[in-house]
Amino acid sequence: MVEAILIDLFSLPANLQNNIQGLLCNTLETIEKCSSVPAPFVYIMCCQSQGSEWKGEQESLLPALRDFQSLKERLEVVHALTTAAALYIIKQRLDEEDLSVIKVILSPLRKDIMKVYIDHLFTAVYHFEFEDLQVAFDCENLQIAEPQTEGQMQDIALIQSEIQMYLESLPSLNGELTILRSSLIPDDIFLHGFTTRTGGISYIPTLSSCNLFSSSKRRDPQVVVKENLRRLAKAAGFNPETFHRVKIDHANAVCIMGKTEPDSYDGIVTNQKGVTIAAPGADCIPVLFADPVRKACGAAHSGWKGTLLGVSMATVNAMVSEYGCNLKDILVVLGPSVGPCCYKLPHELAKEFHRIDPTCVRLFDSTDPYIDIRRATRILLESGGILPENIQDDSVTDHNESVTFCTACHPDKFYSHFRDGTNFGTQIGFISIKD
Repeated sequence: MVEAILIDLFSLPANLQNNIQGLLCNTLETIEKCSSVPAPFVYIMCCQSQGSEWKGEQESLLPALRDFQSLKERLEVVHALTTAAALYIIKQRLDEEDLSVIKVILSPLRKDIMKVYIDHLFTAVYHFEFEDLQVAFDCENLQIAEPQTEGQMQDIALIQSEIQMYLESLPSLNGELTILRSSLIPDDIFLHGFTTRTGGISYIPTLSSCNLFSSSKRRDPQVVVKENLRRLAKAAGFNPETFHRVKIDHANAVCIMGKTEPDSYDGIVTNQKGVTIAAPGADCIPVLFADPVRKACGAAHSGWKGTLLGVSMATVNAMVSEYGCNLKDILVVLGPSVGPCCYKLPHELAKEFHRIDPTCVRLFDSTDPYIDIRRATRILLESGGILPENIQDDSVTDHNESVTFCTACHPDKFYSHFRDGTNFGTQIGFISIKD
């Protein structure tokens, strides 16, 4: 069932823009008569040219809306300079109301270009239906409506550029972009850090604001994540074009930069200068590895599955075998992740952590014991030959916690899947070798 209707008037030539009130009356009559939803949300996209009389006030179209009381309270007119700007504003309204099924009424000649915008600005959470504008209006004049040029309609790069420019113009939300750094990793050799949730443009509460991961199940599209990454890269000082993030499988495969990339992997290592590698985390541990002697580094994503499968030691072993690293030289930092204060697993899974060491489990006899995946990671690393003093876990070594915060305990600083549910945001740990 359609939850919202989007009327695209961007393609109207100037002479029809002057009669926009009449056109809206015809369209709204059709919606009011035919809609299966008693009072659907209706959004009207109009082009606002530079210096034009259209200032974006909904009041300018009120004469066309007075007769549609059933729609009026859920109807909004959106004036914008570009299609990207108008669609993004409407996307915000859809997300505020948690709407996912949208009918788009538009000129047939705008359909292909609109689909490109939608593919970039929305994810698979949303479902779009399309209806021809001239059918809805029953107005022959609308059949001449068309994009500015055929070339623009076909030029995806132009649309991407328009979207990027608009997103770059948006202000940062919820404070400045903040990067946490470890004193264990020498900053004269490595560039590294762990992100927090502030300083990006993601606006959905559980994703706000510096979300750095997009998926088909969440409402943050890849273009927004890319813009958040661009802002992070600018603040941190790395090149976003040479940025590589692990492809999560919750296992222990490791990618060696420069070799054939696996389909999925939770660890990544490199000795190439200027290449930034990263691991995400939203309760799972983003783990960073640095060898200042051999000048090599790594990153791993370690959730409960990856911890049990030994992803951190697999990353260490890759550094040893590929770059000749010595175990005693490798430094390891555990980033923000869910702590044993908050994290529970079913008893059957808790047994696996209990086998690593009984101190990894609290209230072991309960149905859902508390699990310390950080302690388990440390124990496995130390068993593998990493020196205890070369492992930073602030929840143990520094009660002020400069890096290893509990993500679930700090909603103002970090995302947490455990705390926020399905539509959660993601922070990352990143590292590179300086040129």
